[in-house]
Amino acid sequence: MDFTWIAIIASLCMGIGAVLVFVFAVKKNYFKNLEDAKYQVFWSDVEELVDSPPREQNDDENSGKARR
Repeated sequence: MDFTWIAIIASLCMGIGAVLVFVFAVKKNYFKNLEDAKYQVFWSDVEELVDSPPREQNDDENSGKARR
């Protein structure tokens, strides 16, 4: 029975901590411009694809058969 109360108290502390972190983030305007962050991630992925050299494929990889 003691472990049940410990688990309940721990879960309440974690919930209160999550609420406090959320309130802090809202007050510091961390959620103000989410669209900008989305596009930064998108364009950085596109730049990696454009800048990376093309991958060479052997005939063995294309046919699915390995030579021994």
